[in-house]
Amino acid sequence: MSAHTDIVATGWVSRLPRAWLPYLLLARADRPIGTWLLFLPGLWGILLAQPRPAQAAWLVALFGIGSLVMRAAGCVVNDLWDRDIDRKVARTAGRPLASGALRPRHALVFLAVLLLLGLGVLLQLNTLAQILGVSSLLLVGLYPLAKRVTWWPQLMMGFTFGFGAPLGYAAAAGRIDAALVALYAAAILWDLGFDTIYAHQDREDDALVGVHSTARLFGEHTRPFLAVVYAAAIAVLALAGFLAGLGPWFYPALILPAALLARQVVTLDINDPGHCLTLFRANREVGLAVGLAVLVGWI
Repeated sequence: MSAHTDIVATGWVSRLPRAWLPYLLLARADRPIGTWLLFLPGLWGILLAQPRPAQAAWLVALFGIGSLVMRAAGCVVNDLWDRDIDRKVARTAGRPLASGALRPRHALVFLAVLLLLGLGVLLQLNTLAQILGVSSLLLVGLYPLAKRVTWWPQLMMGFTFGFGAPLGYAAAAGRIDAALVALYAAAILWDLGFDTIYAHQDREDDALVGVHSTARLFGEHTRPFLAVVYAAAIAVLALAGFLAGLGPWFYPALILPAALLARQVVTLDINDPGHCLTLFRANREVGLAVGLAVLVGWI
């Protein structure tokens, strides 16, 4: 497996002032896929609650801004915890904290600014959503530690990135119910699957430095594991739609995201890190297809 990096320092970020570059790379601004994957479960939650169109549009805009800010904050926390490990992994050695382009005190100031921006977004939501939003910070803080103590850090990632689903539902519906729980479970399973694919990029380096992952745990058996996880995600999505009272068109509309996930299972090559990254990024389209299915369920 060849060494590679997913940092894109030569893209649009390179045209901005040089002093900004380390902060933009720390926030993963060069790789917006993480923001999409944080935002999409929130979109599902908002749409599943079937709010008025004007309310839905307002919440989608807020969650878009919040996802951009909180994904950046999560990356800062992750890189602060992992800077010593990142130096030993080919894909992450060029990260600003690992490479020395930024010092931890710079990252902490940046984190404080991001959290203040996130607080500003959170205060626009109802009280229940505010409580859930604050509680999610515990997951953000603990997620980077999971790889040190369990073979299932990708599951912890699912709880963290998938939290937008219950948060979006609570923001739109103002309640916690069975539909919210089912949607959160679906988001967790989806995240578990695609983050396992992502982790295969670092499988060999992780073994050398003693980092755990479901990619290392399942290895050559990743394809059947993904098939089970993705199938369960679609099944629980169908249950969430039923519990939320979506219309009958929701269920055939789930065929599209199911087909996109099946394609990932069939084409997966765990020994090709570039292809693993491509499959990981393809989950933006999966998430959008799920959102479309929920919207079709309004009919």
